[in-house]
Amino acid sequence: MSIKNVEIPYGAYWSTPFTKWQGSLQHLHSMKFAAHVTKQELAKRDIDPTVFDSGVLGMTINQYQSFNGAPWPLYDVGAVNTAGHAVNQVCATSARGLFAAASEIVCGMANVSLLMTADRCSNGPHIYYPNAKGPAGASEDQVTYNMMNDCVGGHSMMQTGENVAKRFDITREELDAVTFRRYEQYQDALKDDQAFQKRYMTLPLSVPTANFKKEETVVYGDEGVFPTTLEGLQKLKSIQEGGVITFGNQTHPADGNASAILCRSEEVASLTARPEIKIEVLGFGQARDDLAYMPAAPIEAAKRALAVAGVDIKDIKAIKTHNPFAVNDVALAKAMDLDVMAMNNYGCSLIWGHPQGPTGMRAVIELIEELVITGGGYGLFTGCAAGDTGMAVVIKVSDR
Repeated sequence: MSIKNVEIPYGAYWSTPFTKWQGSLQHLHSMKFAAHVTKQELAKRDIDPTVFDSGVLGMTINQYQSFNGAPWPLYDVGAVNTAGHAVNQVCATSARGLFAAASEIVCGMANVSLLMTADRCSNGPHIYYPNAKGPAGASEDQVTYNMMNDCVGGHSMMQTGENVAKRFDITREELDAVTFRRYEQYQDALKDDQAFQKRYMTLPLSVPTANFKKEETVVYGDEGVFPTTLEGLQKLKSIQEGGVITFGNQTHPADGNASAILCRSEEVASLTARPEIKIEVLGFGQARDDLAYMPAAPIEAAKRALAVAGVDIKDIKAIKTHNPFAVNDVALAKAMDLDVMAMNNYGCSLIWGHPQGPTGMRAVIELIEELVITGGGYGLFTGCAAGDTGMAVVIKVSDR
């Protein structure tokens, strides 16, 4: 049965721009920066942080003193007596965070929950693991090493994309065409002085110094989006001999944060910017595919989320995906008989980058806004994650 009585108040969500690897946000502690942004966004909406009786932090990359998880950023935003916890499912962290917050509301543990998602791929930690029985230990660069070395199979994440491309007979031509289409869709978010993005993003964004006492720089939008043409994509060489994935039809690592408030329906009135709009969280799904087939996992996850929500795929009006590879979208479309060119309007992680934890949260926020613009309906978000897993979320936007 579908989830009942869990809503996201309209406008009670936000995202920073996503900036490129070693870009304008590389110097900021991701948890502190998420709290910094959240505090400002709550003040803009005149929301008292003491209203939160639960909090969730979605984060995947360790930061200095991140041991405590959610209680630290909750305290920094002013929710000084609010309990909370941290979740990590790599690229599916936002979907997992939404599930955690919604579950607490369904179980009666919370009335209003703050979900903060934050990550910084830049300057990831180098971790040393001591050997208890000798002088030599083991170490890893948490971000780069794990992207290139699966803990079970030893393969890179890119290899999972190649494997799924073979399973679904996906050609290089298909991937380049979808990538160019995604770039075109992103341009719609930039029209009229970035009108779509300004529905949920504070622009320009004042970027603080590392001690948060002064302004370091100003960011006017996403940083790292590469000008794309179909001809340019076609000229790129495949990364793997005989493969179909290039540096053009996959995403790039990024930095940023995104957050949302979830609550019981009875609490919406004091939190929403438009009380006539209802945003329901209806269902979640998770799945795991075969070893080294990560981009295929969202297919089954989507089917399960739709079943929980009691919604047919034909009733879905808008789809957003976390697509680290264009392969993800083509595989999903082929498996579920979808128009691959119609999903991901206004942008997606393939274009604006992948800071891991907040990637899916921004996609869900954009999904909400797309549905509001088009008059409401059901929306589906899917995303894969390391470990050949995937998660999906079904929402509904309607008149109250």
